[in-house]
Amino acid sequence: MSVLNAMYSGVAGIAAEGDALGVVGDNISNTNTVGFKQQRAIFEDMLGHSITAGTPPTLPGSGVKVAAVEQMFTQGSLSNTGVSTDVALSGDGFFVVKGNVDGVAGNFFTRAGQLKIDSTGNLVNPDNLNVQGYAALPNGTMSASISSLKVPTSAIPAKASTEMTVTANLNANATAPTVAFAVANPTQTSNFSTSMTVYDSLGSAHSLDVYFVKSATTPNSWDYHVLAQSGDLAGGTPGTNTEVGAGTLAFTTDGALDSNTTTTPIAVDFVGATPGQAIATNFGNGVAGGGTWLDGITQYAGSSNISSQQQDGYASGDLSGVSVDNTGVVRGMYTNGQKLAIGQLAVAKFRSNEGLGRAGHNLWIETRDSGSAAMGTGGTGGRGAVSAGALEMSNVDLAQQFVDLIAHQRAFQADSKTITTADEMLQELVNLKR
Repeated sequence: MSVLNAMYSGVAGIAAEGDALGVVGDNISNTNTVGFKQQRAIFEDMLGHSITAGTPPTLPGSGVKVAAVEQMFTQGSLSNTGVSTDVALSGDGFFVVKGNVDGVAGNFFTRAGQLKIDSTGNLVNPDNLNVQGYAALPNGTMSASISSLKVPTSAIPAKASTEMTVTANLNANATAPTVAFAVANPTQTSNFSTSMTVYDSLGSAHSLDVYFVKSATTPNSWDYHVLAQSGDLAGGTPGTNTEVGAGTLAFTTDGALDSNTTTTPIAVDFVGATPGQAIATNFGNGVAGGGTWLDGITQYAGSSNISSQQQDGYASGDLSGVSVDNTGVVRGMYTNGQKLAIGQLAVAKFRSNEGLGRAGHNLWIETRDSGSAAMGTGGTGGRGAVSAGALEMSNVDLAQQFVDLIAHQRAFQADSKTITTADEMLQELVNLKR
């Protein structure tokens, strides 16, 4: 009887709209959940007969049901947090974490990049699942396979300086000193000087002073002398200087560095440290050696000045924090100013994001419908770029959810009205007996 069909169709509609209201409610409740992806209910009609039975096409259906709940992986807005361990993906892909979730162990995938360091140095998410990535190797490259990223919490050892680099200009119009360079009176017997801090094998800092002296006999030529404080050297006398290196810089008539001839290589014996510490001087690549001569010392008609200088040693340092850059490279930040690469975040890509299974805790798991995870790094192979110091917010459109909420509520009311109307018709039928 079609009246009963109308009643059952109303019941089916109430059940389907109730499920849809649950989906909308879940979306609304996760408006502020980092990395959340909203869902929508997919409706389909139901038939009360077989489509192969050859029945007339005019027979009514049996209502509606929720065929599936579809996840919508549209991009959420990025919110800058300024927290060095917050990361977000702008584009396709998922961060990879590993651990045990509700009794299930394995890899899980997330868009929520709220990372932190636990007490043992592991990089983890808020649920203490280990973040996966490509570990940094001693040669400066990244491992080919993924593993849990761990930050060394112990102090990093000191590194003895092996090279000192100076970029400067020496005044071509300078007048050569009238007396020879004297270690006991370097300032008065040189034209220009600079000082640089270097480190020994123990991480102790020492000052090396470089004095430049224009040659009085050879045009476009300068001598340099490297002095150390004698009190820093084994067997030295405090309060005096010791020359530990020397050489000659030759320039072309265009002011370009032509050659750097080392007459006394730097080899110092700092007190208590490894003896014979060799430190090379890098004043640029001279024209005579096929260099560009623009990356070091020049001789132009202008005041003598230092543009930049650096050396490659450092003292020991303790871990002070962790930062992630825009390529997903994780670096440990140490009190000695060093930033050492720990690894690079892995980003997983799937053939079908919509086929992923929700695991709760802002996580997804791969399924047969999603396909297997293809691992890589941010910005490669169609994967989204990593945004450091930011989080991806929920992609829930609150205004649209309230519109959907009203639509489902009205449909729920209409289905209820169908049931009450069918009930009245049946009551009328029963009353015919009276």
